[in-house]
Amino acid sequence: MTNTIEITIPILNEEDTLEAQVNKARDYIQENLQHLGNITIVLADNGSTDDTPNIGNRLAEQFSDVTFLRLEKRGVGLALKSSWGRSNADIVGYMDLDLATDLSHLQPALVSLISDQTDIVTGSRLARGAQVIGRTQLRNFTSLCFNQLIKIFFRTSFTDGMCGFKFLKRKILPQLMETGAQADGWFFATEVLVIGEHLKYRIFDLPVTWTDDPNSKVKIVKLTVEYLKAMRLLRTKLKNSTGAV
Repeated sequence: MTNTIEITIPILNEEDTLEAQVNKARDYIQENLQHLGNITIVLADNGSTDDTPNIGNRLAEQFSDVTFLRLEKRGVGLALKSSWGRSNADIVGYMDLDLATDLSHLQPALVSLISDQTDIVTGSRLARGAQVIGRTQLRNFTSLCFNQLIKIFFRTSFTDGMCGFKFLKRKILPQLMETGAQADGWFFATEVLVIGEHLKYRIFDLPVTWTDDPNSKVKIVKLTVEYLKAMRLLRTKLKNSTGAV
């Protein structure tokens, strides 16, 4: 049977780069990954107010392997839950539109899932063998602090819960969400890993080459507050469900 794979790209006000980046991703997939199965891209627009929806719809009309999903409410987690929740693919995942994670990592990520070596794949900028290009000291320090907090809160073994490059077997998604992966914001993708480990799913910590986007829209202070609130809430959920974390 042919494997079916859906890669979701969350987008918000990306009119300047959307078309070029989607074309770049499509070209790479067409040239290098067709042997792995039927791969499609879902553009999950969470509340854009510029011309992004029109561009996304045009790309979906132009290419049979691109789908456009419009959400009126903002939130990366909401975009992923909505996209993955409506999917029938064997494997679902996501990457950022800036393609900060080198596309060459798609093959080992997908192969490990297709061959049943793992259940969840997460890209890591902190694992041995990873390479980070052009990232400021402040962002590196923030990432290290967040990941250390996650280890303290949840006793996890994965190295980078925040990297925007994650894939999983879709069949395990309902259990992950029922157990507590419910955040509408950025923390959702980290919840998937925390709960995945909690449920004893196999997680592949994949070292990646990451080229930082100097135009990143991530607001560190806002993200810090969001993560801390979400971490406390998730820890409470896990304690209530099992009596321990």
